[in-house]
Parts: sequence; structure tokens; C-alpha cells
Amino acid sequence: MSDPAAPNPAEGHGLDELIALKKAKIVELRSRGIDPFPARTTRQNDCAQVGKLAATLAAGEGAPSPHTTEKVSIAGRLVELRDMGKSIFGRLADLSGRSQVYFKKDALPEAAFALIKKDVHVGDFLSVSGAVFRTKTGEPTVAVESVTLLAKALRPMPEKWHGLSDVDLRYRRRHLDLIATPETRDVFLKRAKIISTIRRVLDARGYVEVETPVLLAQAGGASARPFHTRHNALGQDMVLRIATELYLKKLVIGGLDRVYEIGRVFRNEGIDTRHNPEFTMLEAYEAYSDYEGMAALFETLLAECADACGVSEVEWRGVKVNLKPPFRRLYLPEVWKERTGEPIENVLEGKGFNRAGLLKLAEKLGVHAGEKTPSAKLFDRIVESKIEELLQQPTFLFDHPTAITPLAKLKSGTESLVERFECFAAGAEMCNAYSELNDSQDQRDRLSEQMKQKAAGDAEADLLDEDFVQAMESGMPPMGGIGVGIDRVTMLLTGSDSIRDVILFPTLKHEPRP
Repeated sequence: MSDPAAPNPAEGHGLDELIALKKAKIVELRSRGIDPFPARTTRQNDCAQVGKLAATLAAGEGAPSPHTTEKVSIAGRLVELRDMGKSIFGRLADLSGRSQVYFKKDALPEAAFALIKKDVHVGDFLSVSGAVFRTKTGEPTVAVESVTLLAKALRPMPEKWHGLSDVDLRYRRRHLDLIATPETRDVFLKRAKIISTIRRVLDARGYVEVETPVLLAQAGGASARPFHTRHNALGQDMVLRIATELYLKKLVIGGLDRVYEIGRVFRNEGIDTRHNPEFTMLEAYEAYSDYEGMAALFETLLAECADACGVSEVEWRGVKVNLKPPFRRLYLPEVWKERTGEPIENVLEGKGFNRAGLLKLAEKLGVHAGEKTPSAKLFDRIVESKIEELLQQPTFLFDHPTAITPLAKLKSGTESLVERFECFAAGAEMCNAYSELNDSQDQRDRLSEQMKQKAAGDAEADLLDEDFVQAMESGMPPMGGIGVGIDRVTMLLTGSDSIRDVILFPTLKHEPRP
């Protein structure tokens, strides 16, 4: 689209010169008594309403019908400007959509038409008022009777508004990406719907939404490396939370039977298409429930979120994923034997791993195992290599080793397995849930074992949180708990390939400055 009134960088104007020209224009406007950034505006309608009002009108001859009575006052960013001499067509955009606006020389005060002709450029914000009509091609349009410049843009908009082709630039200049790429805006509107739907479902079930600390004396509730910081006033080192689990469980101990939190957690790990160092997690805990109750809850949550996004099937990561429950159920001990040829007991020993058995199996299966590879990491590699390919449609994978799940209740009849599931879609983990361990002595023993693993070099092993164990000693009811990755669910429901596509401002390396 064209903007004849604006200097064109392709016609000899570099960016610095273009910005200088726009700044000069602002000075000129002020010298003429025009405020380029007025403090007040009148906006009574959004752009989408123009189309609704025009739907009942017949197509005109490129001008308002004498019978037109519908008047609107809209405001938005000017995204198109076509100067045709004595008439100018433009297009304003707001969150609701876009609306064509029509400036006719003999229908506007001379100063108003001159403003559009000489002083306004694509990217500026305007408010306009006038009658709604349909052009002879049937397009809903506002015949402008008054116009006000609301804000002058100094920098040019993305070329032709076809979106940003540079992926890194899209993430660094998200404001431009949102302006230029309707698909990007749609993803984040759906993300908002997903979060509000989760809140609606949980609130209707009697869950209480709470907030817990982000700055902690020590990290807990997950196997991950934390980010470290320093509180100057207190004179002590602190970490950013890696999970909200332990505080939420304390609230259930305190009598809040059903609680949840949706918030950012921080893990000092690598960045790839499925991982960002800060991400959004839902954690929910329900007294007198268990991991079966959490499975039913997740089916409801995902189905409701899919409905809110208007999808029942999506294509993601090369897989057509059917989102209608009930979801498939697999049991890890069974599929482990089917896929590896050995019973899972060969790699488990009490509440820990049989290291020799793990190494032997890894060698047999061709799974990389270094001398210093933690047993938990090695176990995960075998699962990823041999089992995750089965987890394309939404699938619950039940019953995991005690050795990698220190906060879950033992499965009846064994010390080696706990009541835990993960739900996968297209091979990617969507959520993680337990029947929560409520035996304080067992909890102390297991976290003490995790501390030994950390001392042996496993940087992601859990810490013993003495305050949490003491809270458990006050009496903790049986409960089910679940953690859901909001970013992963959004990726699934929008078919997004990278987690950076569903986080407004993902973590990036510092941009080099000239």
C-alpha cells in the first residue's frame, strides 16, 4: 500500500533522515497550533461496529446515501492511505479489526483535508467521526466529517504490512509483529482465552486462586536449576522460584482445600523450541483427590480451552491431534517392557535406580550414556528414545519411578513406583500430576536422598525444604496436584511451532548495538 505524503526510504531517505523529517513535521504542526499528541479523544465505536452498521445498507455510488443516519466515532492506527486527488481513502485499525475511512475535499473543512493530505502518514493514530455507508463495491466505510490527529509515529511501519519476515526481529519488536501480522495477534488473543477459561473452570469447581512468593530463600517443588539473585536490604542471597508447589501445599495444609495459581516460574536451563527460562505454569491442588481426579480435571480443562479457541482438532508438529476426551491411557511399566524388551524393575532398586541396570540397558538400546550422566537423565533419555513416539494423540502416561518423583505418593504394593502421570500430545509434555505424598517422614527421607544426588553432581536434584517438611508434620490431607504448562497448551491449540511464538516477550540474547 502507498503513503504518498510520507518520505520513502527506498527513494533516498534512510531511517535516520526519515525520523528527522517526522520530528520536523511535529515541530511544524505545533507551530500551526496543532497538538500532535492531544490528551483527550472521543471514541464511541470500534472498527468492527462499522461493518455491523453497514450490513443493513445497500451498496452506494462511492458516497453516503441520502438516507444514511448511522453515525460513528472511531479511532485507531492508520494502516493505509490512498491519495486520489480530491478524495483520499484510508484504513484505521484497532483491536476489533479494520475500517475504511473516506476523506472528501468538499465534505471536510479545508484545514482538516489538508491535515490528511500533507501531515498524516501511515502509522499515525487518528480519530474520525462521520456517517457509515457502503461503497459501490460493497465495502463498509466511514464518510469522515471530522478528524483529529491523536499521535504521530516517528518510525516507519513494517514494509507493506505483510508481516516481519525476520523471525528474530518478530520476537525483539513484538509491537511491530502485532501490528503487521494478524496471525500473531490471534495467537495471543487465544492465549488470553485459554487462561480465562482455566480460571472459569477452576473457580466453578470451588478452587481459590492465590499468589505465592517469587523470591525464595531456596528453590523447591521441581527438579531444575534456579536463577540466583541478591536482596541487598536483607543482605542475603535468594533464588527465583522454579515451581509454586510447596507453598500451595502449605495452603491446603492450612485448610484451603482447593487452591491454584497461574504464574511465572523460572528455570536456568537451555532455550529451544519447547523451553524458555521463564514460562507460565498452572498449579492446582485438591484435598481428598488423587492423580485419577487430576486426570479427569485435565481432560476437562483441555477440552474447554479447545472449545474457547474454536478447535476440536489441530495439526501440530506434523500430527493431527484430536482434542476430544477421553484421552488414551498407558502405564509406564507395561510400555517400558514392550519397547525395551526388559521389565522396568531391572533399572529400579527400592526407591532409587539400579545404575548398572540402566547403563546396561542404555548400551543395548543405543542410548547415549556418559559416566557422569545422572541416572534420572539417563532414564528420561530412554523414555524419549523408545516411548514418546507412542504419545502422539493426547495420552496419559501413568506410574513413574519413585527415584525421579520425590513428592508423590507410593503406588500400592511397591516402593519403586509412584502415583504420577504426565499427559503428552504430539510427543510433547502438557502436564504433570501426582497423588501427593503426605507422609512427612517418607518425604524427609526422599528429599534427603535428593540432597545426596545433588552433592554427587546432579545440579537439578530437589532440595530438602525443612520448612515444608515441618508444615507436613502438622498434618497434611491426601490430595491430588497438577502442573500444566500454559505455553505448551497454547502451542498445541494454536499449532505454534516454537514456544517463542506464544510468549509475548521471550528470552533472547542481547541485541548487538552499533
